[in-house]
Amino acid sequence: MTGPTPEQAEHERVRFLAGVTESLAELLDTGRAADRLARLVVPRLADWATVTVLAGDGAPGRTARAHRDPRRLADVDTYLAGRVAAPRDQAALTAALRSGEPVPVDPVDLDLGPEALPEGPVRDAWRRLDPRSGLLVPLQARGSAFGVLSLVCTGDRPPLTPEEVDLAAQAARRGALALDNTRRYGRQLRVAETLQHSLLTPPPERAGLQIAVRYRPAGSHALVGGDWYDAVAQPDGATLLVIGDVTGHGVEAAAAMAQLRSAVRTLAYDSPDSPARTLDRVDRVLSGLHTGTLATALVARLELPAADGTRTLRWSSAGHLPPLLVAPDAAVRVLSSPAERLLGTQEPARRSDQQTVLRPGEAVLLVTDGLVEVGRQDVDTGMARLVDALHGLGGLSADALCDRLLTRVVPDGTDDDVAVLAVRLLPD
Repeated sequence: MTGPTPEQAEHERVRFLAGVTESLAELLDTGRAADRLARLVVPRLADWATVTVLAGDGAPGRTARAHRDPRRLADVDTYLAGRVAAPRDQAALTAALRSGEPVPVDPVDLDLGPEALPEGPVRDAWRRLDPRSGLLVPLQARGSAFGVLSLVCTGDRPPLTPEEVDLAAQAARRGALALDNTRRYGRQLRVAETLQHSLLTPPPERAGLQIAVRYRPAGSHALVGGDWYDAVAQPDGATLLVIGDVTGHGVEAAAAMAQLRSAVRTLAYDSPDSPARTLDRVDRVLSGLHTGTLATALVARLELPAADGTRTLRWSSAGHLPPLLVAPDAAVRVLSSPAERLLGTQEPARRSDQQTVLRPGEAVLLVTDGLVEVGRQDVDTGMARLVDALHGLGGLSADALCDRLLTRVVPDGTDDDVAVLAVRLLPD
């Protein structure tokens, strides 16, 4: 049987490399990208392979693996978990990382000393894997080496040919670029999460009130957004409640959220006023500083208690979801608000205040749209589902109310951030 013609071989090579690029380009998780790269090169270039991404910039180190025989994966895992780095291993690895070129290992030493392989299951797994030759290919992108692709040939399979070594190097270059993108994405995600969590502080303790807050970031395949909450004790004794959502995702959204949150709490504390006028002043700041920030927000002001223990709640919504009132008897009411413009739109229309009276035992709930648009459902459907989920939770503490609600609505996480703020008036 004759082999493929040069033209056929070249076509197959190009198709293989294109498949590597296409398969990895869509991934944003380093672990998944490393796992897919290992599976792409087996069995085309090796009988088994590992992809090691070194730790750095606060990210954990990762090792992915693949074997042409799925029954041998347990042996690969046993070997990887129990091996001990020996000088002979480090020399080849260091040479690959420093030179940026593939380093062949031929033959592989089947009888590694105890300094590299402990006796027992680890050594037994190594022998069953039957490595005969190998190739260490550095993973480097943008001038930096950050890992290695290790290809292992077993049994009677000959060492890689020069053409296969070149193909492995090209596949590693494409894989490294994709992996570096996931690492950069991960760093950005960690920065955004750190910034966001640093700003989402615990609520103040207020006499006669239970205040609970929750923040749940988006799932691993979506960037952190700009959801935030805030609760501030006002100089006149009132309590300011704020919830909002900056458009966009990632570090930019988290930074914009930080600016907006600071503006709202500073302006509201310095000059206690109605929620609508507070939002008007925030709009003037955003416009004057040309921040380019666009966000929904709801600002509410819970007044001091009247003689009968009730409290007036005043609020104004900048395109945000309305508050929900949860009564001890399990009744749930949506406190409807007129649809008014988002923050940052620079439209001239004035904002309006709404108000209601809260009685002891009642709770008011503020949420962001990540809790409503679960599964990409529309707002009306999501609000109806949220109201249903709140039934039977009216007698709970503010903390328990938040926890039970999240369990009912988003037990497995969500594709968007979720922020929740609940305030319950303590009964007499």
